[in-house]
Formats: sequence, C-alpha cells, structure tokens
Amino acid sequence: MGHTNNVTEFVLLGLTQDPEGQKVLFVIFLLIYIVTVVGNLLILVTVFVSPSLGSPMYLFLASLSLIDVVYSTAFSLKLTIDLLSVKKTISFSACMGQLFLDHLFGGAEVFLLVVMAYDRYVAICKPLYYLTIMNRQVCILLLVMSWVGGFMHTLVQILVVYSLPFCGPNVIDHFVCDMYPLLELACTDTYFVGLTVVANGGAICMVIFVLLLISYGVILNSLKSHSQEGRRKALSTCSSHVMVVVFFFIPCIFMYVRPVSNYPIDKFITVFYTVITPMLNPLIYSLRNLEMKNAMKNLFCKKLAMSIIRMCQAY
Repeated sequence: MGHTNNVTEFVLLGLTQDPEGQKVLFVIFLLIYIVTVVGNLLILVTVFVSPSLGSPMYLFLASLSLIDVVYSTAFSLKLTIDLLSVKKTISFSACMGQLFLDHLFGGAEVFLLVVMAYDRYVAICKPLYYLTIMNRQVCILLLVMSWVGGFMHTLVQILVVYSLPFCGPNVIDHFVCDMYPLLELACTDTYFVGLTVVANGGAICMVIFVLLLISYGVILNSLKSHSQEGRRKALSTCSSHVMVVVFFFIPCIFMYVRPVSNYPIDKFITVFYTVITPMLNPLIYSLRNLEMKNAMKNLFCKKLAMSIIRMCQAY
C-alpha cells in the first residue's frame, strides 16, 4: 500500500477566520459540549442505577449516549479548543486517526439505530415474546455487531484515503479531516474513489434511512390493535426514535449522497451532526420518555436526600 506523500501535516481553516467570531463560537460550543456530556452521562447513570430501566431498550439508549459522549469529546471538544488557536494544524497520522474515529462512531451509531428499531418492533408487535427474543445474549450480540459494522465501514474509508498520494497543497477548508476535502487535495484522479465513498457511505445511509422509516411505519400501523394507553406510550417512544433518526441521517445523506465536491455549507452541516445532534439525543429521549423522567426524578431525590442526611450528621 505504498504511496507518494509529501504532506506531513494539514492546515485547517476552521469555521471562521474572524478572531471575534472565534471567541463567540468558543463560548457557544463550550456550553454545547458541557450540556452534551452532562446530558448523556446523566442518561448513562440513570439507566445503570435504576431497576425500572432494565429493559433492552434502555441498554441500547445507554450505548447511544456512550457513543455521543466519546464522539463529542473527540470532535466537539477539539473544535472548541481549535477556536482559540491562531494556526490550526493536524499531522497526517492524526488526520487519518480523526477520519477513522469519525466513521467508526458514525457507522456504529447507524447500526445501533437499526438495532433500536428492531427492539421497538419486537416490543410492540410481539410483546409476549419480547423478553425471549431480546434476551441478554442477543442484546450483547447486537451491540457487538453494531461496532463490527462501524469498524468495517470505517476500514474501507480509511484504506481508500490512506492509499492516495498527497503532494500539496495541504490546506483544508474545514474544521475536521473529512472525506471530500481530503479527496480534493489528492494529486490523482479520485473519481472512482469518490464512487466508493458514495457507495460505502451515502448509499448505505440512504437505504438504511428508508428502511427505518418503513419499519417505524409498520410499527405505528400495528398500534391499531393496542389499548389507548399502550398506543400513547408506544407513540411517545417511537416518535423520539424517529426524531433521532431524522436528525442523524438527513445531514449524512446530504453530505455523502452526491458527487465528490466540497461546499461552504458542508462545514455547518458537519457542525450539526458532530456537535448539535449528540446534544439533542439526551434531550429528546429524556423529555419525551415518562419512565426516563421518573427515574431521573427518583435518582435526583435520592441523591438530594442522602446529601441532606450527611449534612445533618455532620452537624
């Protein structure tokens, strides 16, 4: 896999070159990062300490929150720190590592959203067999398959890009190392490489997005035979899942279901699915899920009561 590479580092232009604008964005993105980490960690803690949240659905939700925490720390936090840097550079190996992690977590989340849709289908359409079908071994296997799927996806992407020759220039008009900006810098024809990227990323996103929408349509159609309370609970859960699916897939489809090219709007679309979406996920699931809200209230009340007892004992 030898290739000619005269580039040892890349220069990232970032979101803006205006110093005052960078300071404003730093404050905004730092607040978003804090909200993202706190919200997702709160879901993780609530799921693992609350006996009422022992169903597979909450295990998958905790896995999604874990992905969002790590993903935000790897990308959102770096973006925030870079806003204070005069010159934003990244080594070639770090750039490849960033690209690898980006598609690893993104791919794992794609397959995890498929797993969560399957879980809701079994829970709503086959409730009597739910615990039998979604047993612990199956849940762990599905989680492992999600990460394997994400790894296989990112392996193809990284091998394709790493094998390209980079002779210069090394300036990327972006705030992260992404596929299309890197392909534009390669000193070779990248037409067929671009087709590989579209097939491996865009086409998969499009197909899975359509299948997920059809799946939730089938689930919602099956609610006709449920009681009013059952319909209300299922609608609340499924609507949360659909919102997360839409927020995740629409930007990805826009980014990768198209010819290889880099547009100014790409940076803002990337901000949405790397910074905003991980923050929205815990808000959507916690605000629209009654069981989650009750578990969080109980956890808060328990911690508050323990703190009051300790204060009283201290005096």
